[in-house]
This record gives sequence, structure tokens and C-alpha cells, in this order.
Amino acid sequence: MLGSIRASILLAAFVAVTLPLMLLQWLFLKLGLKQARTLPNGYHKLVCRILGIRVHVEGKLANDSPVLLVSNHISWLDIPALSTVAPLSFVAKAEVGVWPFVSLLARLQRTVFVDRTRRTLVRDKAGEIAERLAKGDTIVLFAEGTSSDGNRILPFRSSLFSAASLAPNAANDNGPEAVVQTVSIAYTHLHGLPILRHERPLIAWYGDMDMMSHAWNVLKSGPIDVTIRLGEPVRLASLRDRKALAAFSEAQIRQSYIEQVTARPRAA
Repeated sequence: MLGSIRASILLAAFVAVTLPLMLLQWLFLKLGLKQARTLPNGYHKLVCRILGIRVHVEGKLANDSPVLLVSNHISWLDIPALSTVAPLSFVAKAEVGVWPFVSLLARLQRTVFVDRTRRTLVRDKAGEIAERLAKGDTIVLFAEGTSSDGNRILPFRSSLFSAASLAPNAANDNGPEAVVQTVSIAYTHLHGLPILRHERPLIAWYGDMDMMSHAWNVLKSGPIDVTIRLGEPVRLASLRDRKALAAFSEAQIRQSYIEQVTARPRAA
């Protein structure tokens, strides 16, 4: 009962904050104002505070170069959590572009939608990603192609890197060289207590789970701690192709995630 009351209050607060800011963000985008890039960052910080998502960041995001962030993917909570780090946008599968309400939020955050089944469209999106990087944007790519149960890192799909691997040359012509940074995201505590292996699927949203019922259960559950660990920046152009980019990212994120969920100290 108390959980349902908590969820109802949090949902009402979320709606009260989200609807007017969606309208404001739409206006910023229509007018081409620079605030369209930064408003989602402030919005997601506020949403995380409302929902009780406590974000802990390890490492620093490169601030003098365009950044491609390559991340693992566990839950819809990844979006607001990662969005608190800096103004950023996501690369999402084309299906997200037709999800009710979620698609509108994604478009307002300037998401790049990629149809992975059509190679010509992937190449077209490379130009869009390159242009965004050239303008100094930070772009997030979920490399597993889907979300996991939180107990493992799924194999990275090199096909997802096709557009990103074509982007550096175009981006470098007009400004600082683009870099790639890995980011591992792990949900570590619930109500201040460590999340155990059998509990991680309670936070994770994966498979054919219904998003609304999962979100309701998360809102009922209590404060959640999430750790976001950023790797060191590496020149995107130094990774020769999509397979090299995928292999590099997977190795880094897999190792980092193991350290996070087993509470091992980060190597010096």
C-alpha cells in the first residue's frame, strides 16, 4: 500500500514537471535556440531527484572534443541517469521512434533513429552523426542493441557501429577531433542496501517486459543508486573500423562492469 502511494506521488510529480518542459523544449527546438541542447540535461537531473535515482559519476567526460559515448544498456532508467552527466543525445533503433510518449521525449532530446536493417539508411545516418559531432554534441550509443538483465554484458553488435565508424572524417574537418569514451552503468543499491545478483532483474527492463508495469514497480520500490563510470577518451579515428570500435568498447565496458557489480576497486 505504501509503495503504491509513493509511486502515485512520484508519477504525479513527474507529469507536473515533464509536460510544461516538453512544451518549452519544443519551442526551443522550433526557434533553433542553444537551450534546446542543454534543457534535457537539467530536466533529467530534476527527474532523477524526483524519482529517487541517485547518480554517482566516476571519471570525466571530455570537454574539449565531440564525444561518442558507448554504453551498456540495462533499463529505461539509463536514459535519465546518463542524461544527468552532460547535455547529450542518443542513437536509438527505429522502433523507438513509434513508441507512444517515449518517442516524443526521444525526439525532443534530438535522438538519432537508425534502421539497422537497411544499410543505405545506416550510411545516411553516419552523416547526421558526423554533423552532430562536428557541432560539439555528445552522442550515446547502446552497443548491445538491447537491454540486459543486469547480471551480464551482452555481446556488442558491430553492425550498430556502422554509422559511428564512418563519422570521424566528416566531423574532423570543421573542428576538434572526435573521441570515443566508454561508459559502464550499474545499479548498485536499493534503499541504501547493495543490490544482489537475484535482485538486479527487478531494476532491469528487458525481454518482453511491459514498460508501464515495470516503471510502476520501480517507482514503488524506493531510492536507487546508480554508478556511471567513464573511460578515458580515445581518438575515434584511431579505431580502424566498426569491428575494432566494437571490440575495444566491449572489452573496456565488460571489465569495468565486473568491477562495479563485484565492488572491486578500479585499477590505478
